[in-house]
Amino acid sequence: MAVLVCGIAGIVDLRGDRPPDVDALGRMMGAMTHRGPDEFGRYHDRQAGLAHARLSIIDLASGQQPMTNEDENLWIVFNGEIFNYVELREELLAAGHRFRTKSDTEVILHAWEEWGEEALDRFNGQWAFALWDTRARRLVLARDRVGVRPLYYAEHEGRIIFGSEVKVLFAGDPSLPRGFDPAGIDQVLTFWTVIAPRTVFAGVRELEPGHVRIYDGAGGEGGVVDRAAWTPRYDGDFTGSIAEAGEAVRAALEQATRLRMLRADVDVGSYLSGGLDSSLIATMGLAAKGSGFHTFSLRFEDAEYDEGEFQRVMSRHLGTTHHEVVVSRADIARVFPTVVWHAERPILRTAPAPMYLLSQLVREHGIKVVLTGEGADEMFAGYDIFREAAVRRFWARAPQSRSRPRLLDKLYPYLARSPVAQRAMAQAFFGQGLERWRDPGFGHDTRWRTTAAVKRLLRADLRADANASAAALLDDLPADFARWSHLAQDQYIEVRTLLGGYLLSAQGDRMLMGNSIEGRFPFLDREVIALAGRLPDSYKLRGLDEKHVLKRLGIDLLPPEILARPKQPYRAPDALAFVGEGAPAWIEEMMSAETAAAAGVFEPAAVTQLWNKCRAKAATPQFSNTDNMAVVGVLSTHLVWNSLILAPRGHPPPASIRTIIER
Repeated sequence: MAVLVCGIAGIVDLRGDRPPDVDALGRMMGAMTHRGPDEFGRYHDRQAGLAHARLSIIDLASGQQPMTNEDENLWIVFNGEIFNYVELREELLAAGHRFRTKSDTEVILHAWEEWGEEALDRFNGQWAFALWDTRARRLVLARDRVGVRPLYYAEHEGRIIFGSEVKVLFAGDPSLPRGFDPAGIDQVLTFWTVIAPRTVFAGVRELEPGHVRIYDGAGGEGGVVDRAAWTPRYDGDFTGSIAEAGEAVRAALEQATRLRMLRADVDVGSYLSGGLDSSLIATMGLAAKGSGFHTFSLRFEDAEYDEGEFQRVMSRHLGTTHHEVVVSRADIARVFPTVVWHAERPILRTAPAPMYLLSQLVREHGIKVVLTGEGADEMFAGYDIFREAAVRRFWARAPQSRSRPRLLDKLYPYLARSPVAQRAMAQAFFGQGLERWRDPGFGHDTRWRTTAAVKRLLRADLRADANASAAALLDDLPADFARWSHLAQDQYIEVRTLLGGYLLSAQGDRMLMGNSIEGRFPFLDREVIALAGRLPDSYKLRGLDEKHVLKRLGIDLLPPEILARPKQPYRAPDALAFVGEGAPAWIEEMMSAETAAAAGVFEPAAVTQLWNKCRAKAATPQFSNTDNMAVVGVLSTHLVWNSLILAPRGHPPPASIRTIIER
């Protein structure tokens, strides 16, 4: 097959007076060594430079990049994989195209020649690529539907600089200004993440998922076009029964998993959390593999977060070769600076840190690719926030119902400090704004309000309107948004915010690629996404029973203990990882008033007050949700400032470059 997970980078001179230099491309390759340690390649002409770092998964013997077509007028660097490349290759052969490799990278080149932008809709995969057309002097940047693969760019002094990570851009052009974007910080403190095209760095943008950006003609002659190559659909037009829906979902998932298992020339393992989603994918992965299947689980010393009982039930059921890593609070603190360096953004939860340690475990056992259950909650309405919104909308429509108070009891049973434990306070909190139950964003209002409480720590001049980020998001909704059901609207916003910006990035790609591991996501397959959008709401959320159709198909596949277990989303210790005896010295430095003043994001006095409060509670687990987010948010913001803005790490030189093209 193809090259698989890699890092890409490049510099294109838009004015024709400042060609990129080889040393800059070398620095960019060095900055993304962790994304592709196996092989490096470079293309360079008078106007454009392309760089590639390869993690070899498919077509190990060939498929080197940068790659060109027969006429050598199109050059590509590609990060990802096109899972249906075999089928597309047959179509292209029939149309008269000739291939020199067996790689999916070459399929992209010929597909672009044959279909142009329409090719993007034909791809079933996860990708970010840059295509340089030497004749037209055209640069094309493209990214997959939901943002599995990252792609950043900056326009600076007449050049476009792009790469798989922000640090790659900074390495390629040391003159690129480094500083925080207040609007990006505000997004993080609203949505838990920053939303493309915004980043937390001034002047740096992220290509939106499902978009293509074209610089047509050098010297500004043709301008720039940025448009959606794919838009989500939530038609709900599936007319079959729930049983028929279950069979359709099972068939689509099995095919998606099979493609991700078989189209790799290395062993593929699977994450196994013990929940419904990863258990289904591991089951289907084993069926595709046949035997010798490796599963990997994350456990915690803190019993509140540990799911080891269910993970072992599932691994014994499947008979896999099972591996576990047990994570302590000290482990989280130890790796947190590295985690933030890879994430390249502030985070409000420590959850990415254990995921980094899990991918490290995978690497230690010689596996390069893992399947995960990510995307199931977004596609099939699995989150508590969807159930919460259903309860609140019921309250709004039936204010006299006697069942109103009791419905809260079904929310958040797994939390030691559940927000519904004190019913009067819970009713007051969840009862706010019910008159807006028809408005876009209603389903996410409670999360946004809770997260925005951290903004009290911001420097006075950065405290924008508390609703500014949410308002901007809701002003930029798809044309079809108003005709979608309320659940579909909530699903879309969850995909637009948390999925791409956090789960697939800070907690996904970055933690995987930090250890040179590729993640594959069957629930985010093109056909699975399309089918999920066609299902009626009741097949996904039936009453308050989330992921209903997945549970039905799981009856024949999973042990009853897995199907019957209470819902427990993935969580990790937050502030408790950083306080108390034995905490690393860097934490005190990052939480100091001096660092807060230098970084310029949070009020030093507010940070000091927060930190003193949390240190005083070190012996107890009684941290509020807001304080947990505030501590992790301040720490991670200051680490981003320290490692990527103030004193960036040195970049290791790339390994020997196998592919060098000079024109």
